[in-house]
Amino acid sequence: MVYEEKEIVLKNEKKAIFRSPVAEDAKDMLEYLKTCAGETEFLLRYPEECDATVEGEENFLKSINDSEHSIMIVCFVEGEMAGNCHLSFYAGIKTKHRANVAIALKKKFWGMGIGTALFQEMIQIAKEKDIAQLELTVIEGNERAKALYEKMGFSVVAEHPNAIRLKDGTMLKEFLMIKTL
Repeated sequence: MVYEEKEIVLKNEKKAIFRSPVAEDAKDMLEYLKTCAGETEFLLRYPEECDATVEGEENFLKSINDSEHSIMIVCFVEGEMAGNCHLSFYAGIKTKHRANVAIALKKKFWGMGIGTALFQEMIQIAKEKDIAQLELTVIEGNERAKALYEKMGFSVVAEHPNAIRLKDGTMLKEFLMIKTL
């Protein structure tokens, strides 16, 4: 599914562009993913696990744009990929009222309003698609993200103990959060 390009003004008065990713973004996307994975323990991958090829990423981005069940929005600030979000719609008859949300931002872009604006876009798209429930997970200790999700109307409904194991052996819970539309 393709997202129509949109410009927003951030808290710091800079402009950001939201749009669907294109094949030419693949190399930047891979670098962005590695950067994000290295800036926090709260993503599901370490930087060395972000090992897709440019060709593989091009194909992945194309598959999202061609899909009826998925949409991705990338955010650019002054030409730099700052963040992205991904909304995946369940396809089954019994689950098609649900969608899964994923979002990440480079650390230098935290606190500018990008996360809130991306969520507003995802919520609007979900409503247009007649989605009744948005779902996401957050890793224990990620209070910044949890606060954003709660601000956007999500609440914790379940926890998965020992869902994440860090390199140092630390085990963390993962919390399922849901927003009813």
